[in-house]
Amino acid sequence: MVTDSRNARSEDEGLAGLGADAARDISNSLNALLADFFALYLKTKNFHWHVSGRHFRDYHLMLDEQAEAIFETTDQLAERVRKIGGVTIRSIGQIARLQTIADNDDEFVAPLAMLRELVEDNKQVAAAMRKAHELCDQHDDVATASLLENFIDETERRTWFLFEASRQSGDNAE
Repeated sequence: MVTDSRNARSEDEGLAGLGADAARDISNSLNALLADFFALYLKTKNFHWHVSGRHFRDYHLMLDEQAEAIFETTDQLAERVRKIGGVTIRSIGQIARLQTIADNDDEFVAPLAMLRELVEDNKQVAAAMRKAHELCDQHDDVATASLLENFIDETERRTWFLFEASRQSGDNAE
């Protein structure tokens, strides 16, 4: 049987020409981020659905807008994994195994506590994206690094909005 050397070389390089090890490592890193983005999305929607109090409308709309932006990120991350030859998350169970963002199943969470928890979660996701960016830099994957730079900026913006909204006077029950 004749082997096409171009196909063999292509498999060693991965689809994006990064190399098999780079594609594997970056895919694993992006899948961990993907799991955290899904967890953050669901937590943000949870808080959107259950927020109450005198700032209900403002928080409800802000959290819905943020959840939508977070969800949009998931498709781009998953498609990047596929572009470099990796396999993406396949189930809720896999998300649960990979996520580092803690769920919040509490029956009641005060509105300001919701915002402050989401501030910390978004900061955690931004830190994880910076680590993934470093990995991309090590493997000369400028496309994934560029994508992450945009997501880091968006995450920092969400963090800023949540932080400023939580700086109101009064107690956590607002």
